Amino acid sequence: MKDRYLVGLIGKNIMKSLSPALHEDAFAVAGAHGYYHLMDLGIVERSLKNVVDSLFAVGFSGVNVTFPFKEEVIRHLDEVSVQAREIGAVNTVVVGPDGRTTGYNTDRIGFRRGFEETLGVGSANGQAALLLGGGGAGKAVAWALLDLGISRLHIYDMDAARAAGLAADINRLSGTDICRAVQAPDDVAGTVAGIVNATPIGMLGYPGMAINETLIAPNHWVVDIVYTPLVTELIRTARAKGCATVTGAGMCVHQAAEAFRLFTGIVPDAARMTRLFNDLVVKRDAKLALTE
Repeated sequence: MKDRYLVGLIGKNIMKSLSPALHEDAFAVAGAHGYYHLMDLGIVERSLKNVVDSLFAVGFSGVNVTFPFKEEVIRHLDEVSVQAREIGAVNTVVVGPDGRTTGYNTDRIGFRRGFEETLGVGSANGQAALLLGGGGAGKAVAWALLDLGISRLHIYDMDAARAAGLAADINRLSGTDICRAVQAPDDVAGTVAGIVNATPIGMLGYPGMAINETLIAPNHWVVDIVYTPLVTELIRTARAKGCATVTGAGMCVHQAAEAFRLFTGIVPDAARMTRLFNDLVVKRDAKLALTE
């Protein structure tokens, strides 16, 4: 293991991210000096390609990639892992000692571990689910839901072609017909056990919900991968109706833990990461509430 690391995050609307604190604490525990740099391309006028091409020269060991670049980043990388290629999205890029960039996806394992931690192993097995959003995050979540054993996955996206493409890709690669695209959440909400939001709707700067609240029933389990704020309007509405809920906390922590392992070769203490995340999010969301 090296004793100094420069890593970071590429995305938009990311300046409230908790990733710097999570990774820098993990570096300290490992006895290394690490700095996690936020590169918000909604603020800094640089292209994604320009940033990726400059990572080695600047000294980065790796970066995380978030909305809206998880799919676009693939074409700017030297290599992509088999699983990330299957998913069609990358959220972690490792920069090798020779400067070659390799893309991975840690969202899939992050979602699965966060779900199992909250609702229990096997809790989705044999059930049907509705996935809202077929973009970069949605692709990883779709595969994670298959890992969790769901029997049917309905995919809705405002871009109908994107939903249809994702469903077709999963069915082809998995050798099943488990997925299908739907024209509207209303078509299937009453037939599923769970609803998952993998859109940015509900995130700071993107208010609202990706589904009409009348479609949420007490028997649903509801997951929102958004974690800024942690308790989104969707989670708040679902809890008020008596639904079992999963916030974006678990996915955030566990994808970060897996990314840290890829950056350093060291498996961090996920329980410590979770405790730190919980402390930080309470303080951050209290500040967010004061500014609303």
